[in-house]
Amino acid sequence: MSDTVVQESEATIAKGSQSFAAAAKLFDRRTRDDAVMLYTWCRYCDDVIDGQELGYGKGGVPAQDEQLERLRELQSKTDQALSGIRSADVHFEALRRVVERNDINPRYPLQLLQGFEMDVRRATYQTLNDTKLYCYHVAGVVGVMMAMIMGAREPSTLDRASDLGIAFQLTNICRDIIDDAREGRCYVPSQMLADAGIKNVDPDDPQQRALLHPVAVSLLQTADRYYNSAYAGIAELPFRSAWAIASARRVYRAIGRKLVTLGPRAWDERVSTSRWTKAGLVLLALGDVILTRVYRPRYARGDLFNRPTA
Repeated sequence: MSDTVVQESEATIAKGSQSFAAAAKLFDRRTRDDAVMLYTWCRYCDDVIDGQELGYGKGGVPAQDEQLERLRELQSKTDQALSGIRSADVHFEALRRVVERNDINPRYPLQLLQGFEMDVRRATYQTLNDTKLYCYHVAGVVGVMMAMIMGAREPSTLDRASDLGIAFQLTNICRDIIDDAREGRCYVPSQMLADAGIKNVDPDDPQQRALLHPVAVSLLQTADRYYNSAYAGIAELPFRSAWAIASARRVYRAIGRKLVTLGPRAWDERVSTSRWTKAGLVLLALGDVILTRVYRPRYARGDLFNRPTA
């Protein structure tokens, strides 16, 4: 069973996230196994709720009642996995093994499900802090669990891991503003949109994008603060894990910078980085890791989002 769990998890990440799959190759064997198993559970839960497969639609988002029913089933199966009950379902057996092998507090997987519930219940985001809370629940907490898989236990290191997840999600929000609007979702704070003269994001109004782009730039500037904070935590991780995380940080930050450079054309097509660009960023990330071991970076978190600890 164990080999099947890992093998199917490897297949899931290879199809679901090329960026994460590339970074995960830098982990040592055990860390990689745990990372891909955590990924397969996260990906599965997200897909089940949205009626997707590996992040791609299969006929539209289900009705809210159906999503709530799916969420309850996911919560039930997750509770069983967190209680140590073995499962024939690879996704939940993967979660059980990861939590058990790394002594991960059950509250963290449950916090991720709370993030999915925010989507199901059509939560709205008035302020930047509202958006940050969402980012924590769907990405920051994943960063915390990933850090624990890498052996991190110091609260300060887990804070930096959460910061990186939040930075990733803010970047995703900016990249997917138009696609999200087509599905009736908006994660950009309504206050920021209002300040730009936008009441609602209209995916079919290309002229609106000239107003929308400065809002995205502002969010990406916020993301940069979280990327900077995450950099200060790289030195606390084992070398190979640090390289993998530094690589993912470089790749996602490059996506954000490309969004800034493209201006209102940022949403003409989905922004990504080429294979050769990724390879170059992985090499630069190796330099980041070496440098952080020579000169320990200092970056005060200040007023950055404080993750829930209970």
